[in-house]
Amino acid sequence: MKKCIFILAVGMFGITNAQIPTGYYDSAAGLTGYALKTKLGEIITAGYQTKSYDNLYNGYPTTDTDKFYENDGSVLDIYSENPTGTDPYNYQHGVKKCGNYSVEGDCYNREHSIPQSLFNEASPMVSDIQHILPTDGKVNGMRSNYPYGKVNNPTWTSKNGSKVGPNASSGYSGTVFEPINEFKGDVARVMFYFVTRYQTRLSGFSSGNMLNTSNVNQGLTTWELNLMLLWHQQDPVSEREITRNNAAYNYQKNRNPYIDHPEYVAQIWGTVMAVDDASFSKNLTIAPNPVKGNVISITGDKDLKQFKKAFIYNMVGQNVQTIENPFQGGNTITLKNLPKGVYILKTGELNTKFIIE
Repeated sequence: MKKCIFILAVGMFGITNAQIPTGYYDSAAGLTGYALKTKLGEIITAGYQTKSYDNLYNGYPTTDTDKFYENDGSVLDIYSENPTGTDPYNYQHGVKKCGNYSVEGDCYNREHSIPQSLFNEASPMVSDIQHILPTDGKVNGMRSNYPYGKVNNPTWTSKNGSKVGPNASSGYSGTVFEPINEFKGDVARVMFYFVTRYQTRLSGFSSGNMLNTSNVNQGLTTWELNLMLLWHQQDPVSEREITRNNAAYNYQKNRNPYIDHPEYVAQIWGTVMAVDDASFSKNLTIAPNPVKGNVISITGDKDLKQFKKAFIYNMVGQNVQTIENPFQGGNTITLKNLPKGVYILKTGELNTKFIIE
């Protein structure tokens, strides 16, 4: 796999049109570093309404309905969703809840992104919808309580390409679970949410090779933090996340600040030397690159007409341009007189970087 090295401000990508209540983050203004993280923890704890674990199934129709891929009203399961084709299976809300399962497609249940064994199934963590997603029971079981990580030699692969196997990132060699590229940034921002929301309780949790219980300010073990920072920058905030965040606020009255303000990630944890994983581009190319005019040509090994929207992000986390049905008339996009700089184009599950000179 071809890789290149570059330095980016982590947390720089995102769509900033979430329905944030007026003044919600005002008390965090001007703060940086762990002081900002602590204040955000206070903000998203205040007003939080604890719901029962069983009630999660009542929340999922608003937080996790597929309005973005097949748009068929089914349960949006990040472990089974195929972003560019037919899902291997899907579920209707309230139907085929687990019980027992033996293979994928048997039933869906509730996946704690941070395994509940790490906090001894205690409330409110056990029922916090911000980090508990509806997922296929079999894949959930295969994920077990493994950390999220990067897998090069999987021992098991789900029907949508999620993988279990030895960790390929430096700092940890145990078994990990790797979701598909489309949802890696989603997972990272959930992790950041959890260690912010529960910072004051983190020292009493088990690490699970993912939580840093001895340094609650950092929140995640160093190897996991570095990987989550990378996934955060490679996979910008999506419409799915914004919709979910708004629905979660309506459900339990708190928000994920790293969806509302992805730039907070860099302000808290700083910048990283990041490896650009070429698999995120999947043969998507922009020409010319660097860009010298306002028109770019996008090519790839897929039919780009399947993508209904394209997004362009600048280096400070702003969604600077959204293009509806970008490839219906061809494979060119006209830029809106963007200033010189580095940008990210995201369409569907594809991301790629380009430079305007």
